[in-house]
Amino acid sequence: MSLTKAPKRHRFPLSIINQAIWHYHRFNNSYRDIQEQMAFRGIILSHETIREWCHKFAYHFLNVIKKRERQPHDKCHLDEMNIKINGQWFVLWRAVDREGLELDVFLQKHRNKKSAIRFLSRLLRSYPTPQVIVTDKLKSYIKPVRFMCPKVDGCDTVSKVKS
Repeated sequence: MSLTKAPKRHRFPLSIINQAIWHYHRFNNSYRDIQEQMAFRGIILSHETIREWCHKFAYHFLNVIKKRERQPHDKCHLDEMNIKINGQWFVLWRAVDREGLELDVFLQKHRNKKSAIRFLSRLLRSYPTPQVIVTDKLKSYIKPVRFMCPKVDGCDTVSKVKS
């Protein structure tokens, strides 16, 4: 399809549609933020139009963005902290690769084996199993790491893959 011509039943050219959808999926901007950005460029459209484009063309753009996304390294840091939200305590689980790319964030009410397994399974579904897992020696990591990543040795300050 030509970048200068509008797709069938669309008023704007494909390049403008592409730009709006890319901003929404790549930078997690709201529809109104994208409407403002487009208005700054002289393109007047409603946030509802952007929403319809995002729903109609989402799968095409998500696949392209996912392919171009930076791949995580084989070293993973697992961290957890207790935070208070609306007067209740929660556990915030976080996984970061060695260069600071945030792999996953998970908010849970309890810190136990079940919640750690849920967090690790979410992480391993999205990314390949890391060879090295760096933890802060908490007991809640020992069983889940052994269960979910059998090739990772132990759960000390630095856990390495068995040779």
